[in-house]
Amino acid sequence: MEKNSEVYLFGQVLGTHSFLLKDGFLKPDEYSEIKSQYFLPGGETGTAATVLDSLGVGVRMDGTWIGTEVAPMLREFYEGTNVDHSLMYFAEDDPGVMDYVVIAGLVRSPMGRFQSLFASGKRWWSIPREVDVEGCKVAAIDPFFGEETLKAAEICKKKGIPYVTIDSPHTSQLHKNAAINVVSKECTGEHYKGMTPEEIMGLMQNETDGLTIITQGGGEMLYARKGEEIHRMKPFNVEVKSTLGAGDTFKAGCVYGLLKGMSDEEIVRFASACSAIAISRFPLPLNPPRLEEVQALIDRG
Repeated sequence: MEKNSEVYLFGQVLGTHSFLLKDGFLKPDEYSEIKSQYFLPGGETGTAATVLDSLGVGVRMDGTWIGTEVAPMLREFYEGTNVDHSLMYFAEDDPGVMDYVVIAGLVRSPMGRFQSLFASGKRWWSIPREVDVEGCKVAAIDPFFGEETLKAAEICKKKGIPYVTIDSPHTSQLHKNAAINVVSKECTGEHYKGMTPEEIMGLMQNETDGLTIITQGGGEMLYARKGEEIHRMKPFNVEVKSTLGAGDTFKAGCVYGLLKGMSDEEIVRFASACSAIAISRFPLPLNPPRLEEVQALIDRG
């Protein structure tokens, strides 16, 4: 059934098998006790959809093809929510894309077959269309799907729909046309080795009129636009249960802030509060941050 959607999401939607360990992270040749395990929607787009739904936003998502193992779980999970997954292609001859994540507090290790999938030369994601974004006010686009990623961005630009992206280098078209680009510590470590966060921000600022946010895990966040001084903000201090989905939740918070017309400072603070709540619980898809919780954390400072 078609749902009223304000936000269009394009990117990774996975079936995530998560394992929370009882007594610290895995050690070679030693036994580890599993405290709890789940099979739930994941991926940068899947997690963002779950969080936005919890914040009261209608979402239309597309991207990764779903299959015989992922699709039933996904459909059951989003039944009765504001997440419209009707665009997603069902592959009858494939189980769907899944990952496996082992977690112990601040430490996690994801496993999957993404290198093999991307190296196969086959497309295992959808092609975005203009009709897919009709009626939406804001979008979020993951950077993983080559021409289809750029097509989604081009459609948004043509339709005047601002979009949030993640981990897009300063030279990319995705960054240059984004309303917000959230750049993680993993991205800066991969693409900007030996550079300070301030130096990286300088490159980012010069290539876009949008807002760039550099996150650093538990460290200080940097954010700025072209021609501005760099602004800084400390993340909220919470007890960490699992960092799985922290960045995806931050992205969802940025989408929400953009949708609601927040200032740059308000967007960063709101997204940070969403992420803080996310890491304080497990599993995130069953306990996503609610709007009243986010506001309460912001009010406490």
